[in-house]
Amino acid sequence: MHILLIEDDLDLGQALLSALQLEAFSVQWLRRAADAPVKLDDPACSAVLLDLGLPDGSGLALLQRWRAAQSRTPILVITARGALDERLTGLDAGADDYLVKPFEIPELVARLRAVLRRSAAQAGETWQFGALALLPRRSQALLEGQPLDLTPREYQLLLALAEGGGEVVDKATLAQRLEPLGEAVDTAALQVHLSNLRRKIGAERIGTLRGVGYWLESL
Repeated sequence: MHILLIEDDLDLGQALLSALQLEAFSVQWLRRAADAPVKLDDPACSAVLLDLGLPDGSGLALLQRWRAAQSRTPILVITARGALDERLTGLDAGADDYLVKPFEIPELVARLRAVLRRSAAQAGETWQFGALALLPRRSQALLEGQPLDLTPREYQLLLALAEGGGEVVDKATLAQRLEPLGEAVDTAALQVHLSNLRRKIGAERIGTLRGVGYWLESL
């Protein structure tokens, strides 16, 4: 899973970068509002960690702009602004969660995982799709209780389909997710990885909308 971190504090940013990488996330770290994307439409991005107090602008303005553009990417606000009205403003603007500084990094990681679970319509740490189960914290997939021998790209592809929560995930998103920093593989390579994944989990578990994308079935 790829996280966009927007945080200007060097010490906290470095601590978050290291902690998230240890949890098997890939991370892009930005420190200024001006460097943030105008639209939050990168299909490789699983979630955003957003500081509201940036040196050159407002994180709240970024949040409002992204939600006005109909972005559905989960956003977890991390900020020193802890007053009730400020928390309510952040949540009403579209934040999926709001964590006040100072905080313990394990709590942030747990809240981030909870936001990602809600986005994928999953209730627990194990994401269940019929006989297929994913354990994102361990980067592992099980079929009928038995571990699947997946390559890193096959696992990332399966995880991207799982995050779709049963809805169609377009080809561009899947291609982007096969690279940790969002550099898409070509269509031919995507088809190869999909074919290999289908062979390992059962072709019937991946539905196809021809010319558009794929979804994960709960069988």
